[in-house]
Amino acid sequence: MIGLQRSPSRTRHARVVLACVLALAASCVLLAARTSGASSPLESSPSIGTSSAAKLTRLQGNTRLTPPRSRRFVGVNAAAESGAEGAARPAAEMEPNNAPLPSGLQQRQSGTPPELARPRTPILDMVRSPENLKNLNMQQLKQLAKELRQDVIHTVSKTGGHLGSSMGVVELTTALHYVFSSPEDRIIWDVGHQCYPHKILTGRRDRMDTLRQEKGLSGFTLRSESEHDPFGAGHSSTSISAGVGMAVGRDMMGRKNHVVSVIGDGAITAGMAYEAMNHAGFLDRNQIIILNDNKQVSLPTQYNGGNQAPVGALSSALSRLQANQPLRELREIAKGLSKELPGPLPEVSARIDEYARGILAGGPSSLFEELGLYYIGPVDGHNLDDLVTILNEVKNTQTAGPVMIHVVTEKGKGYAPAETASDKMHGVVKFDVATGKQNKKAGATDSYTNYFADSLVAEAEADPKVVGIHAAMGGGTGLNRFAKRFPDRCFDVGIAEQHAVTFAAGLGCGGGEALC
Repeated sequence: MIGLQRSPSRTRHARVVLACVLALAASCVLLAARTSGASSPLESSPSIGTSSAAKLTRLQGNTRLTPPRSRRFVGVNAAAESGAEGAARPAAEMEPNNAPLPSGLQQRQSGTPPELARPRTPILDMVRSPENLKNLNMQQLKQLAKELRQDVIHTVSKTGGHLGSSMGVVELTTALHYVFSSPEDRIIWDVGHQCYPHKILTGRRDRMDTLRQEKGLSGFTLRSESEHDPFGAGHSSTSISAGVGMAVGRDMMGRKNHVVSVIGDGAITAGMAYEAMNHAGFLDRNQIIILNDNKQVSLPTQYNGGNQAPVGALSSALSRLQANQPLRELREIAKGLSKELPGPLPEVSARIDEYARGILAGGPSSLFEELGLYYIGPVDGHNLDDLVTILNEVKNTQTAGPVMIHVVTEKGKGYAPAETASDKMHGVVKFDVATGKQNKKAGATDSYTNYFADSLVAEAEADPKVVGIHAAMGGGTGLNRFAKRFPDRCFDVGIAEQHAVTFAAGLGCGGGEALC
């Protein structure tokens, strides 16, 4: 009688099947354990180690940096919504709910469409107010800037808005809130649509999905929205004038806070900005003006052609030298002593100082120096080390007067579709993060703007005296369509509305038919 025996091949197959079953069971157990006790974003982050996570829990006064597990932050906005001004609660009193944070772009939640998943932002998740930045070291600050940029992209992809300009000021915004103490120190944004990173760092991150919507966050700075918005500004060029007023008011009240006006994205082209700088130089009050030069200005900087990096090692070193506190204080003392010299010697001394500073800085320094501002720059606006060093030096200098810091940034920085777009994705509708493709829907009829532009083209075809004038708003007014047909009869004057209107009046006096 022959006994039944299993063949060797069947035995091997059975063992393989058994091993697969055991592995699957182990995976299910592990998955269940992780689901019930998920680690914190900081512990699972590949870029921030356990030691860094421990550092981030240091106390800042009575405010403890503990990683919230939800997007709901209670702070300035809650006070603003209830009508109470300046009633923000300390972070130690804010208790998050137990909802888990969304996973990152690379580790997506099950069933979440890729374009809707929020990026992993372990450090940004812990920032409820600008004071929380004070606990970070430089490495963590740079990581925060990366996360902040990702968060801006994610937010605007869902709401639409001004993307390119906000992307360009991420490092600058981070440095400003690291060095200064808002809202005591006044930070004024101009043009106001550069403020998205500022809004995120000042307690409004949980409401960014309401951006530019009814009863939602404004697309610009708004005093009624947050105590961190000291001045409401849209379009534009008002920040320096407002800063001069705030500086005078501060001195009248005997306060010691700092006033910082950030002007850029074309706002420096308005005549009002130069009127304000002229007055600031005359008054000689302590005020900081930051020119965000993102190539959307009329300033003839040498790199605007795009063939040269904005700032090299030499320029970085010179900017740090210009910002050096002892050097600037010594310069102020020398200026005071030179005024006591007899005859023409004070004027000669001033000229020597001007020429020496021109040799150091080159470029536009003489323009701002003639207006009475101490010029520092150009500074790489994406180099956090330089920004923090220079801002600290300027902040801590006692005898300063008005200071102009010329910061060079790249509009759309850090997001390839924006960097390569002709308009740097300045104003966008909802878009796909992976490709940058905007979800523009064709309407049943053409837009009013296009009807207007086509009508103006028809008038210009019938009358050679018709011209179009706009103040850096060719797309919004439809005059870009007009400019394609009549490039020599369309004038973009920059953000200079006063000049635009008076220019149109003068053109009319000269025989033209201007539409402004």
